[in-house]
Amino acid sequence: MSPTPPRPIAPGDIVAAHSEHLGEWTAAQITDLDPDRQTAGVLELDWSGPEPSSVAELGEVGPLRLGHTDAGVEVLARGNQEWLLPRSFRVLGSLPLLVSEGYDGYSSGWHLGSRLAQSRRLRAGVTEEQPTPWRLEPRAAELAGLLAAGPRPEVRWLHVRGVRDLDLARLAEVFPNLRRLELGGDLGTLRHAGALNELTGLRRVRLDDLFGMTAADCLLPQRVPQIEAIELDGIPAEYATAIRKRWKPEIPQGVRLEIRGARKPEWVAENRDNPLRDWDRRDGISETRFAKAFNQYKVTRRAVLAVLADHAADRQAQLAEIGREYGELFNRLDGRSPFIGAVEREELFEALAAIAPDQPEVTKALAAGVDAVRDW
Repeated sequence: MSPTPPRPIAPGDIVAAHSEHLGEWTAAQITDLDPDRQTAGVLELDWSGPEPSSVAELGEVGPLRLGHTDAGVEVLARGNQEWLLPRSFRVLGSLPLLVSEGYDGYSSGWHLGSRLAQSRRLRAGVTEEQPTPWRLEPRAAELAGLLAAGPRPEVRWLHVRGVRDLDLARLAEVFPNLRRLELGGDLGTLRHAGALNELTGLRRVRLDDLFGMTAADCLLPQRVPQIEAIELDGIPAEYATAIRKRWKPEIPQGVRLEIRGARKPEWVAENRDNPLRDWDRRDGISETRFAKAFNQYKVTRRAVLAVLADHAADRQAQLAEIGREYGELFNRLDGRSPFIGAVEREELFEALAAIAPDQPEVTKALAAGVDAVRDW
C-alpha cells in the first residue's frame, strides 16, 4: 500500500476540472489525505469559469454552501474521494485550508460541478430538471432505434442497461464524441469491441456482465489517451488480462483501474442459466457455498417444472413443500457464519420467480413455503 497518492496532491491544493453540468471549469480544495483508507477530502468551491492556469485567476473563492440542516448546521459540498486524482484534473496551486474539521462521508468518482449547477438553479428559483442533451440513458431496446437513426455528435455521456447484443462499431459511429460510456448486461454480448478505440475523447468506461471481447479488442492508451477510469465487472478473462497489462502503467497518470469478475468461457457456459451466478466470489460466499446454492436451485427448478407438468389437484401444496425444502437448505447453508443479507434474500426469491415468470401463483406458493421456515 503506497503512503502517497499516485498523482501528487496535498492538503490545501486547489484542483480544477471541466464540468459537463456547467459547461465550463470548476474547482475544489483538497482538505486532507488518509493513507489508511487511501482517500482525499474534497471541498467543492463556489466558482466556475474559463479554464484557469493559476489559483489567482479564481479570485476570492469560498466553499460551495448547500444550505442548513434542521438543526441549523451549515452543509458544505464536500466528501472523501479515492485519492487518485483523475487525469483531466489540474493542480493550480495551494491556498490556506477553507475548513479545519474532518468529514466522514464518502463518494466515488470526482464528479465536480453537478452540485454547483443545481445550487445555482435553486438560487434562481428554477426547480424543474433542465434538459441535458449531452447525456442519454436509454433502455437497450431504445438504443437500437437510436443506432438506426444516425449520428448524435452532441451526446457525450451514454449509460445503457440490459444489453443483450450490441455492435460497438455502430455505437462508435453514432456517438463519436463520447466521454463517458457505461454498459451493463446479463451475460450480454459485445461485438467489435475494439471499436471503442475510435472514441478518442473517451474518459470513463464501465462494462458490467458483458462478454464477446477478446484480448485483440483491448483499449489502447495511444488510441484513447484521455481515459481516466476503466471499471470492468463480469467480463472475459483474456480481455481483463489484456486491459490490466496495458493500463496498470497508466495509473500514476491519473487512471482509475478496477477489474473484477474475470470469467473464463467455461464459467459462462456453466452459469448462463444460473440466476445466482453473481454470488460467485462475493464476500462471505465460498466456492463450496456457491456450488451448493446453484445445485439447490437446479433441484428446485426441476421439482417445480415436474409439478407444473403433472396438473395434480394438490399442486399448490406441492409447490409450498418445494419452497420449504428450498428455505431449509439455505437455512443450513447460512449456518454458523451467516452470509444471506437483504440483497441475497431478494436474489433467492427472484430466482424462484424466474422459474415460472408468467405464473405469479406459482411464485406465491413457493414463497409461502420459504417464508414458513426461513431463518434469513
